[in-house]
This record gives sequence, structure tokens and C-alpha cells, in this order.
Amino acid sequence: MSRNISSTGQPHDPGMSPALRASHADRDRTVDVLRLAAGDGRLTAAELDERLDDALTARTIGELAELTTDLPPVAATPNGGTVEVKDVLRIVQQGGSVGRDSRWVVPRRMELRASWCDVTLDFTEAVITRDTLRIDMDMRGGTMLLVTGPGIVVNTDSLSMSYGKVKGLRAADPGAPHTLQVELVGGITFGRVVVRSPRRMFRQGLLRTSS
Repeated sequence: MSRNISSTGQPHDPGMSPALRASHADRDRTVDVLRLAAGDGRLTAAELDERLDDALTARTIGELAELTTDLPPVAATPNGGTVEVKDVLRIVQQGGSVGRDSRWVVPRRMELRASWCDVTLDFTEAVITRDTLRIDMDMRGGTMLLVTGPGIVVNTDSLSMSYGKVKGLRAADPGAPHTLQVELVGGITFGRVVVRSPRRMFRQGLLRTSS
């Protein structure tokens, strides 16, 4: 297969080879994905038995990947379980504040409809399952705060702004690897987009600058 898929049905990091030897944990995660798929009716009992045998005897990441390429992506939860990754996460909010933080599962795409509302997306502990997140924005007033980290870049080339501004956005290093590219598209009026690192990393940067 030309596509690099992990044992949880997700793309690997660019530097991870399918020929890499699989660990017990890799096999266990694949088994969880197969059992979840069978429980949803995606695999017959015979197919499940066959794939479980293959998973338990797989030697490489690539062999495990072949067993999940036709199944929906899932992500690991803090308690070791798995959850299916949503295709689209919709956020509709008027006034107040809304957001996602801690170990939330990053979807393939987000639709944001907000009026005079502050929106925070904190990727510090997020479960990242894809290398790109597209956020379709229709936002009026308020602040869109993106808390990023190493390997996370934000692209606003397709974002239309009226009486708004972007703060803290840095140009991505073309040669640097990234785990997630957040693409903002759509429009924001009378508002702003703020991109920053987690507080701890921000303070460390200030200390290095002052030393």
C-alpha cells in the first residue's frame, strides 16, 4: 500500500517506516480497532477471527496497517480505549465562550459558527489523528485562540478578514516536520485570531531571550 497507516487506522508520522518492527502495544491497539469494527457490524465473525490471527502474528507496522485500511479511523483515549474520529465537528455559539482542551480528539474538519463569542482550541494534549485540520469559519466578533505547540502550524491564507486581525502567527519553516497543519478558511468580522504556544513554553522562550 502507498499510504502509511498506523495500527490504530491513522497515518504514521512522516518518518515512521512500515518496515518498523511492531511492538506488543502496536498489536494490542490493532486488536482493539478490529474488535470495535466487528462490534459495529463492519466485520463478520470470520473476518474478525482471520484478522485477529494476522494481528497477533504481525511482525511489522506495515503488516498491521494492512488490517485496518478499510476501517474508520479511531484514536486512543486516556484509559486505553478507542473512539471513532468524527468526520466533522460543528460548533455553534452566540455569546459567552466555547472551546476544546485537554485530550480532545481532533476531527478531520470543523465547522465554526460563532457570534460575539470567544473560541479556544487548545492542541497541547489533543489526540491528533490527521496531519491536516480544516476549520470552516463564519465568525463575527470575539477572539479565536489557537494554543499550538511543536510541530503544529497555522495557515490563514484562505481566511477572509473584515475589521479583524491575526496575532502571533509565524511563518512555517519549509524544511521543518509538522504533525498538524491547521487551515483556517471562511471569514471573520470584527474579531481576531490569536496563535500562541502553551504558557510554559512561552515563559521558557522569554527566559532564553533575557539570558
